[in-house]
Amino acid sequence: MKKILLLAVALSSLIVAKSEMETCVKCHPTIVEEFKGSMHKNSSFYDDEIHKAVWDKHPSKAKGDYNCAECHAPNAKAEEEVKEGITCTTCHTIKDVEEHKSKNKNVYAKDAKTLYSAEAGRESEKVAYKQESSWFGMNKTTVGSPYHDIDYSNEKFYTAQVCMGCHSHRENSHEFMLCETGKEGAKDKKENCITCHMPKVEGSATTIRHSQKHAFHGFAGARKHPEMLTQYVELNFKKIGNGFEVSVENKAPHNFMLHPLRVAELRVNIIRGGKAIPLKTETFVKAIGNDEGPSMPWLATKVVQDTMLKAKEKKSISYSDALQKGDKIEVQLGYYIVNPKALKNLNLDGNKEAEKFTVLKQKYFDVE
Repeated sequence: MKKILLLAVALSSLIVAKSEMETCVKCHPTIVEEFKGSMHKNSSFYDDEIHKAVWDKHPSKAKGDYNCAECHAPNAKAEEEVKEGITCTTCHTIKDVEEHKSKNKNVYAKDAKTLYSAEAGRESEKVAYKQESSWFGMNKTTVGSPYHDIDYSNEKFYTAQVCMGCHSHRENSHEFMLCETGKEGAKDKKENCITCHMPKVEGSATTIRHSQKHAFHGFAGARKHPEMLTQYVELNFKKIGNGFEVSVENKAPHNFMLHPLRVAELRVNIIRGGKAIPLKTETFVKAIGNDEGPSMPWLATKVVQDTMLKAKEKKSISYSDALQKGDKIEVQLGYYIVNPKALKNLNLDGNKEAEKFTVLKQKYFDVE
C-alpha cells in the first residue's frame, strides 16, 4: 500500500492504548452497537464483499494503491488498519468540506480531542469536561465527556454538509461523473441526509446525560435498514379506460438509487382467485460504460442507459390488462444492490446479498 491516504486521529491518550470501540462504548453503548453493524463500520474490502469484488478488478490493486481508502478507511496509517473502515472520529472530526470538480475532500480538525456534534438548542455551545460540586460536595454535576470535548457550533453537522466530503460526487480519470448526490439534500436543517439516513430513534445518546432519543448510527440505506426509508417512496393505483396505471414517486432529493451497480424494479401482480398473475416489470437503472457497452467505473466515459427515478420524480406505468371485480393489485418496489448482469463479471455468482431482491415497499389495492 504505497499511497494510502492518511488521517492520524485519536480522542485522547486512552484511545491510543485502546480501540475506539472499547472507549466509545463506555458512554455510548447504544450508538456503538448500532454502528458495529453499519456499512460505515464495515466499509473496507475486508468486511464488504461487494466492495472487494470491485476492488479486485481495479488496476490500482496490483500497485498496492488502495485509493478508495480516502472514504472507505480514512483513518488507516497502514494496511492492517484498513480493517477499521470508517470510525467514530472519522465523521466527528470533520471540520469542513472542500468542494472540488472531481470529488470533494474532508478537512479534519487538528485538535483530535474535540469532536463535533449536533443538538437542537445547543448550536453555539462548546463543551469541555468538568465536574461541579455544590452543597459542600454532596451534589456533583458532570458536564461534558471525560474522553473528549464537544463542539456543537459546526453548522455543517446541522445541514448534513458534513456528508458531502464522500457522498457528493465522483469523477473518474476520464472526467466522467460516476455518481452524484446533488447539494439539495445538504442545505436544510429540518430535512437533509442526516434526518433521512440517521433518523431519531428511542434510546439515550449517552449514559452521562440521558436523552429520550438519539440519531440512528446504523445508517439506513440500500444495504442496511432500508425499511427506515420507505416513507420516501409512494406507490399508487388508478383505473383508466380498459386497464389501469401504477405510479411510483421518489420523494428524495436525489436519484432513487445512486450507485451505478444498483437496479430497481417495479413488480406488479393481479391477485385473482388466490393466484398471482405477474405483469410486466418496470426497471429503473442508470448504467455507465463506454462505446463498447457497460463497463467498470474506471473505464466509463458515458451513460449507456438511464431510466432511474430522478429526484422528486413521479412515474406512471400503464397496463392494458382488463381487471375484474374482486381482483387485488399487488405492487412491489425493490432493488438489487448489484445488477444481475454484472454478477458473473464480478465473480459474485452465488453471493446471497448480491443476488437478493430486496422489497423496499409493497402495497395492495382492491379493484371495485
